[in-house]
Amino acid sequence: MATFGKRLRECRDAKHLSQQDIAKKMNTSYTVIGKYERDEMIPSIEVAKTLAKLLDTTVGYLLGEAKQADTFKDPAMLKRLNEITHLPDNDKEHILYTIDHLLASVKTKLAYK
Repeated sequence: MATFGKRLRECRDAKHLSQQDIAKKMNTSYTVIGKYERDEMIPSIEVAKTLAKLLDTTVGYLLGEAKQADTFKDPAMLKRLNEITHLPDNDKEHILYTIDHLLASVKTKLAYK
């Protein structure tokens, strides 16, 4: 299982940022970022939130609670999902049913290309 440090490094590399780049944006030393990546130090919740925001991921991903780094990266998609969450159950069920069928349709279309 990937650790916080490994996930942090993976996200940093994906953004083509150095430890120095992240350190400058966080007003800290690159050695601190290195210690996070080597799991020698654990950041505070606030630092983890800042890191996630800088790397366009979630704290949940960095902590290993989400399997993919990009699951909730898209703010517009996240906003839509949050809106669906607050709807009455019947409406939510209809929307999710529609989404499931649209996804199945697209997957079928892609399979026959």
